[in-house]
Amino acid sequence: MSAQGGSCSPGAASPALLEADLAQAFIQSVDALLCIIDADGRIVLANPALQRFTGQDGDALLGRRFVDVWVIPRDVPYAEDAVRMAIASGKAFPQEADWIDARGELRRVTMRNTVLHDEEGRPYGIACVGLDVTDDRAREARLHEQTRTDLLTGVANRGALFDQLGTLLGAGGCGLLFCDLDDFKTVNDQYGHGVGDRLLAEAATRLVEVAGTDQLVARFGGDEFVILCPRGDEQELSGLVRRVVARLDAPFHGPDGPLSIGVSVGATVGHPGEVADDVIARADRAMYGAKSSQRRRTARPT
Repeated sequence: MSAQGGSCSPGAASPALLEADLAQAFIQSVDALLCIIDADGRIVLANPALQRFTGQDGDALLGRRFVDVWVIPRDVPYAEDAVRMAIASGKAFPQEADWIDARGELRRVTMRNTVLHDEEGRPYGIACVGLDVTDDRAREARLHEQTRTDLLTGVANRGALFDQLGTLLGAGGCGLLFCDLDDFKTVNDQYGHGVGDRLLAEAATRLVEVAGTDQLVARFGGDEFVILCPRGDEQELSGLVRRVVARLDAPFHGPDGPLSIGVSVGATVGHPGEVADDVIARADRAMYGAKSSQRRRTARPT
C-alpha cells in the first residue's frame, strides 16, 4: 500500500475478499474430502474433492444419508452409532475406515471429525475432513513386510520367526523343524557366494513348497532354516521331516552340473508357556544329533 493508503501493492489481498470468500475458495480447491452431515446423517455439504471421489455432483449428494454413499455395508451400523454418540455427547473422535469410491473400489480414509454447535451450544451436525491414505498404508505395509522378510531368500526372517513362535507358545503350543543344509559350506567355498546365494534361495523355495499353507518358513541364519507348524502333532511333524529331506536331497543346478547337498533336520514340539529360545535350542540339538549319527538322517520329534 502506498504512503497515501490509497491503493494495494501487487499481490496483496483485496479488501473485497472477505473471510467467507477465503473459506469458500479453500473448500473448492482443497484435495481433502470435506463434508458436513446433519444430526440424521444426511449430507448438507460435499466439496468438489468428495464429489470427484464419489462420482456424484453436489446436487446428487445433498440430502442423502452418507452411509448410503461411501460407507461399506458391514460398517454401516458402526458409522450410524458413531454419529448418534457424537450428537448426544457433543464430541467426535478421529477414525479410519474403508470408503467406496466412484469405481466401487475400497479406499482407506482417515477422518478428523468435529461436532458443530448452534449459538445456544446444541450439537446439530458433524464436519468431517477425510484424507485418502490408501497408498500410504500400502507403502507402510510393504515396509513392515520388508522388516520381517529375509531379503536373499524371500522367506520370513529371524525376527518374524520369534514373533510367531512366541504367539503360538502363548496360545497352545506348536511344532518346529530346524533344518541345516549339510554340504552348503563346501559348495559355497568351491563356487563362490553367488552360487551359494542362489542355492540358499532355491532351498528356501523348496521348503515353502513342502510346507503347509499355515506353516511358516523362516531363515534362521546362514544355511539354517526353520519351519514353524501351528499344531504340535508328532505324526504331522514326522511326515513333514520326510518331505523336507526328500525335496532337499534332490540335486540343485550348479555351474558344472548337478549339486547334491542334503539336509539334517531336528524336530520338536513346543509346549504352552515354554520360552521360544528353549524350543529353538531343543530342535537345534535334535538336528545336530541327526547330523552326527548319519548324514541326512532325521531326528524324531521330542
